[in-house]
Amino acid sequence: MTGTVYKSTGSWYTVKADNGKVYECRIKGKFRIKGIKSTNPVSVGDRVDFKLETDNDTETGVIENIRERQNYIIRKSVNLSKQTHIIAANIDVVFLLITLNNPPTFTAFIDRFLVTAEAYDIKAVLLFNKIDTYDEDELLEIKYLAALYREIGYECIGISAKTGKNIDKVKTLMEGKVSMFSGHSGVGKSTLVNLIEPDLSLKTAEISDQHQQGQHTTTFAEMYDLSFDAKIIDTPGIKGFGIVDMDKEEVGDYFPEFFELKQQCKFNNCLHINEPKCAVKEALDNEEIAWSRYKSYLQILEGEEENYRKNHYDNEN
Repeated sequence: MTGTVYKSTGSWYTVKADNGKVYECRIKGKFRIKGIKSTNPVSVGDRVDFKLETDNDTETGVIENIRERQNYIIRKSVNLSKQTHIIAANIDVVFLLITLNNPPTFTAFIDRFLVTAEAYDIKAVLLFNKIDTYDEDELLEIKYLAALYREIGYECIGISAKTGKNIDKVKTLMEGKVSMFSGHSGVGKSTLVNLIEPDLSLKTAEISDQHQQGQHTTTFAEMYDLSFDAKIIDTPGIKGFGIVDMDKEEVGDYFPEFFELKQQCKFNNCLHINEPKCAVKEALDNEEIAWSRYKSYLQILEGEEENYRKNHYDNEN
């Protein structure tokens, strides 16, 4: 039988078969996923082949094969830094919820997320949430950020999960697709999902990111069928989004505005740092590229992971 993984708890997997029936499945032996050192061989969204087994009158399944993934989105494992954790697979669109404060979403986090989405060929949409709570100056800052990312080519929508503003636009983008909502704990992700589909009643506990520093918790995702021909993969709040398995020479390719200028650089392997006649640096000097994006690019090249968040909080306290 063939089906889609809807839930993973590490040892058992909830699989919805193509005939509509749901089975609890386990994996037989160890899967070796080509090119991926992963802590979880099977992830939510995976298409799998499984066979049924009957044990104590309970019909369960054994996953025997994982079909080729269209894409997947990953983060570094909290336990083994050299390995990765696949958050979800076969995603059509990923929505990143962004809040200016409470909690703050830094551009470095946004850029890392977008680079990862670009690298794994997943359409990303930026949702600027809680716009009903901002004063005039804060709204201007949101408009500035939205304009910055729209110019690069990303769709940006100002929303309020509390008042329902522009939620219809989000639902339209979700129709007929598998969507994933992501963002730091406390950005209103669960509140938004519950507004889109009230019957889901996802837990809406708001967790302080600041107090979450250093916590090593396992991330479990889950897929849900919605009432309007859409599916979502719900994930717990992601504190950071590391860049995994990416060569320095290719990082710039996942910044669309850098990639567009790449052919104009003097050197084919230009890293856009100190090389002469670099089109990216020239564009930066001419304010045609945002300094925040370039700073994020340098941080990724230098291998900085979550230090920008830690340093921010250290400076505040």
